[in-house]
Amino acid sequence: MDWKPTRRRLLQGSALLALGSMAGCLSAATSGQEKLQNAAGANSTSETTTSDNHTETTTDNCVDDETPIEATELSEPDSLDEWLSDANKYDGKSRRYGPDERVAVSVGKPTDDGPAFDPPLIEVPPMTDVWWEWTGRGEHNVVALDGGFDSGRTNAQRGTSYHHFFDEPGEYLFVSEPHYNDGMKGAVVVTEPPSTGYEAVDEWMINTSNFDGTVTDETGSETASVRVGTPGNSGNFAFDPPVLKVSTGTTITWEWTGNGGGHNVVFQEADIDSGEIAADSGETFKHTFETTGTYRYACEPHNGIAMKGALIVE
Repeated sequence: MDWKPTRRRLLQGSALLALGSMAGCLSAATSGQEKLQNAAGANSTSETTTSDNHTETTTDNCVDDETPIEATELSEPDSLDEWLSDANKYDGKSRRYGPDERVAVSVGKPTDDGPAFDPPLIEVPPMTDVWWEWTGRGEHNVVALDGGFDSGRTNAQRGTSYHHFFDEPGEYLFVSEPHYNDGMKGAVVVTEPPSTGYEAVDEWMINTSNFDGTVTDETGSETASVRVGTPGNSGNFAFDPPVLKVSTGTTITWEWTGNGGGHNVVFQEADIDSGEIAADSGETFKHTFETTGTYRYACEPHNGIAMKGALIVE
């Protein structure tokens, strides 16, 4: 969609808007600029009507005479951490997607601090189409800080979606205009995914937050260990190290930390598993690997949040 110059000026600058004498209320289709003004202090009520091919939002603004409305300055931050420091639902972690995954961000996820993009920070490879999908919880839009993409006027209709194709590496910051003062902001980081040089491992581990492409090399050792229930994936839901390389004949011991609830170790291509789910610190599971290959495993209760590991036997 075309970038609207009035919205660009308001997002990248600041202004003090003085309203003169006004009798009664205004009723009109709201622009992005008016939405920002409303979010900054005007009283408003909204009603959205949707037809098959058209959505229109109307706003009734009743403002006292000479009420100043200040538009908050949104300029380029010094860092991504600074930008996301007050973003709702941000826990310091990014959600990483692989090349063949559908990428979707929820718009208007309710939180204790206010509405949020969920997840607020995503990491995708170049040539990825990112979709934003409205939850139906409040009026929102999606606007890039640098003007690179813009979903248009605000919408409260559940099922509304907007997408943008990212072909170049970089950091792309965005907001929902009506709620930028309330911490509804996010970012898309476009970068090549981490790589171990083993394609099957990289595809399996892409969503695991503590995976950065590092392979812990224990070749030549008779024993090696992996901790179960370490920090990662928005909790203590990771294996450490996430990727381990050993020689044939090595005995590996998985050691439970007691954190993150109950876990187990279940391999995908081999008949190897730790049995019952265990939660206590000090629990262990051992297996000796005699055959070369690449082995993928996961914790069954937390597979959905990417508690995964990989083993390379050479």
